[in-house]
Amino acid sequence: AGQPHKRRRTSEPSEIEERLESLICRVGEKSNSSLESNLEGLAGVLEADLPNYKSKILRILCTVARLLPEKLTVYTTLVGLLNARNYNFGGEFVEAMIRQLKECLKVNMYNEAVHLVRFLSDLVNCHVIAAPSMVAMFENFVSVTQEEDVPQVRCDWYMFAFLSSLPWVGKELYEKKDAEMDRLLSQTENYLKRRQKIHVPMLQVWTADKPHPQEEYLDCLWSQIQKLKKDRWQERHILRPYLAFDSILCEALQHNLPPFTPPPHTEDSVYPMPRVIFRMFDYTDDPEGPVMPGSHSVERFVIEENLHCIIKSHWKERKTCAAQLLSYPGNNKIPLNYHIVEVIFAELFQLPSPPHIEVMYTTLLIELCKLQPGSLPQVLAQATEMLYMRLDTMNTTCVDRFINWFSHHLSNFQFRWSWEDWSDCLTQDLEKPKPKFVREVLEKCMRLSYHQRIIDIVPASFSVLSPANPVCVYKYGDESNRSLPGYTVALCLTIAIKNKASNDEIFSILKDVPNPNQDDDDDEGFTFNPLKIEVFVQTLLHLAAKSFSHSFSALAKFHEVFKTLAESDEGKLHVLRVVYEVWKNHPQMIAVLVDKMIRTQIVDCAAVANWIFSSELAHDFTRFYIWEILHSTIRKMNKHVLKIHKELEETKARLARQHKRRDSDDDDDDDDRSSDREDGPLEEQIERLQEKVESAQSEQKNLFLVIFQRFIMLLTEHLVRCETGGIDVFTPWYKSCIERLQQIFLQHHQIIQQYMVTLENLLFTAELDHHILAVFQQFCALQA
Repeated sequence: AGQPHKRRRTSEPSEIEERLESLICRVGEKSNSSLESNLEGLAGVLEADLPNYKSKILRILCTVARLLPEKLTVYTTLVGLLNARNYNFGGEFVEAMIRQLKECLKVNMYNEAVHLVRFLSDLVNCHVIAAPSMVAMFENFVSVTQEEDVPQVRCDWYMFAFLSSLPWVGKELYEKKDAEMDRLLSQTENYLKRRQKIHVPMLQVWTADKPHPQEEYLDCLWSQIQKLKKDRWQERHILRPYLAFDSILCEALQHNLPPFTPPPHTEDSVYPMPRVIFRMFDYTDDPEGPVMPGSHSVERFVIEENLHCIIKSHWKERKTCAAQLLSYPGNNKIPLNYHIVEVIFAELFQLPSPPHIEVMYTTLLIELCKLQPGSLPQVLAQATEMLYMRLDTMNTTCVDRFINWFSHHLSNFQFRWSWEDWSDCLTQDLEKPKPKFVREVLEKCMRLSYHQRIIDIVPASFSVLSPANPVCVYKYGDESNRSLPGYTVALCLTIAIKNKASNDEIFSILKDVPNPNQDDDDDEGFTFNPLKIEVFVQTLLHLAAKSFSHSFSALAKFHEVFKTLAESDEGKLHVLRVVYEVWKNHPQMIAVLVDKMIRTQIVDCAAVANWIFSSELAHDFTRFYIWEILHSTIRKMNKHVLKIHKELEETKARLARQHKRRDSDDDDDDDDRSSDREDGPLEEQIERLQEKVESAQSEQKNLFLVIFQRFIMLLTEHLVRCETGGIDVFTPWYKSCIERLQQIFLQHHQIIQQYMVTLENLLFTAELDHHILAVFQQFCALQA
């Protein structure tokens, strides 16, 4: 009988720990009793459990401070109540938070560190931390701007951490330490005036400042804080549960923060990139509902921060995320739907990349439409209309994301849209942003549906923008083309492939194809023969045209033939040209085949880059799918380098473990020869991998050199042509091309940063036209 009883007692502590975690994490959610009574009850429970579970409670509270910033004031109040009941616990909590802050800064977790700083500052309001020691900490933050030879992004972060805490604690600090605060704010102003802002154009969603200026994030926050100061630090949006406990909290003893010195800048420090604040709506967009706070009111900052935090906490669970966004406190005092839609698009369009995967935003918006069918779809339609109206000045990368989002969204709502409202695009030059956008959206919709469906849903007047029927173009299939060189060989190949011919039989049929590049007929070896490639690739792709799977099987079955025909660089380029000729009506098929050919090493990444910039593709150069292919190619190259690098590191670690094991086995009197025998294979493997890493890195560097070189050539030709012809430089083609160059820099910035010196010395030299050089300088400024 004693057995089960014993077992229950051993599992009890973990049950209690789980219950504590659940209670702490769920406080502040909707419940039948008031937040104040819940907090008071929870403080009582935790106080009773402190003797046995103190370290667990400390750990949970530190974690929620870092990871649930949207409930910041709920948790600071809880800590305040605990501190009032148990002064020592309050002190330990403050020390644990400072330790956690240092740890976060050491491992570059700067976003979490901002939440910790904000939490500490709000503890001043709860009488846990003494105001003067908080001011002293902020003085150390602001003094970072005086450091020499540190990147601007470092100073920016400390500035942001200071300024973004003031909506919570500005009033309290100003009442206690007004002279010191004035000095801090004047130092801040001096720093903001001398900051470099070369990076801003690269990060703006729109190039135009009408109807809403696209401000740099620190400038915008500074304007908001100045207005807050002018309003005597009165802020009307933050939930402040501690006010209800003022009589208890003001009796509590306060702690001084231990002196905090910002950790020095090191080689490994990676600071957050600067941002531009996305603005889409103002109070005029929703004349019926509550007034939207102005872009320089601190309420706008607080609401947006909290909504971003909710998305960050719940993005993996779209239903929870949507429900949490819609139950945001104070939602009856603000036009919440407008704020939510603006914040979601701000994240989706964030440059260089959104905080989460793009498809998450689509699913989140669909979920929100389901939860608020009477109001949210209208706001979303209004937003889509605005984005369409502003396409002319929208950044190309953001247009790509807009296309992806909108087509995916439509596919969930039977592709219903009032297309006639956009018929203004039909009278414009088809290269202009609006017709281009509609064309690409319909192209993407077709990928999510089928050709006839898209033709049926779009008004007949839009036929000029509708996608082509995605059929294969086989030039040897037409009787009238009998005179084409290679026609008879194509017929023989067709029969052979249908009869399941082997690779050798294919080679012997192709032997008779004359080489147009050679006068005499000594085509013994398989040197580059464009006609051979044309006949083989055209015929094979035509026979395998039924589906992606058929095409993949064909590539796999005749892999050896492909490898032989495309041995040289010209051969690889020609294979890609033929793929384009056959499938030019089906961009998705081209993208998928090129992807497969890179994976199976029929072509290499540099060949794809050269093909994309070749004259044969000039007609499609500004099309969305071309850049999809190029970015996917670069990503493959980067993954390849990372994979080999990881193998090398793992092998080195294995060798180190082997040495360590041997050193600890001192009692075994092994002779040196056996240890050499053990190390030999691993050392050889390391040497081989080192060579592989070097060769992969040189291939990667070469790929970026090829891409940037081709960009420079194309753009320089355009600029010279415009100058000599007296034409305006800023054509739709130029906008697209220069922004695609920016996109390469932004999307692959971590990799490109390794090759900055080479790029500067070889390509982006001082002699280069300033239009092109500006892009490189903006890129350099991002982490400067």
